[in-house]
Amino acid sequence: MSRKLENSELDRLDVTGFKEAEKSPIIIILDNVRSLNNIGSVFRTADAFLIQKIYLCGITATPPHKDIRKTALGATESVEWEYRKDTLELVQELKQGGVKVVSVEQAENAIMLNDYQVWSDDTVALVFGNEVKGVSQEVVSASDTVLEIPQFGTKHSLNISVSMGVVVWDIWSKQNAQKINRP
Repeated sequence: MSRKLENSELDRLDVTGFKEAEKSPIIIILDNVRSLNNIGSVFRTADAFLIQKIYLCGITATPPHKDIRKTALGATESVEWEYRKDTLELVQELKQGGVKVVSVEQAENAIMLNDYQVWSDDTVALVFGNEVKGVSQEVVSASDTVLEIPQFGTKHSLNISVSMGVVVWDIWSKQNAQKINRP
């Protein structure tokens, strides 16, 4: 039988430790995300995987907001974030800086997440879109890659915060497995 661990036994970083820690080479871009709870959940997951930065774009709300804070559970204090009005301008800027921009969307010629190859030293910016309209077409077109999460049921999509968790876990796992397995 297993005993649940107390929070004090989890050996987590404090905010200062988080800010000083080496970050994963992953950036999150939220393209016109409406739900404040989704935004807060993205912050919380970003904290869990030491994400470099979150960009909140277009109509995406920014901290401080009580509904973001409710689901972020303090992660808005640890994870670096920045607001940008124009997602496409940000994507172009990141690409010029050598960042691989990857939209998570159902699109022609999308690569299934399980088939996507990423290297441990690649900095990847993952773009997640609006709950109804998804990632804007202009951003999809400007992306280096489009990833699709395989789905097998009747629904056409996953909640954005769930999608973000699935994709970040996959990318983080692939990048960290290479660090461990490289000679």
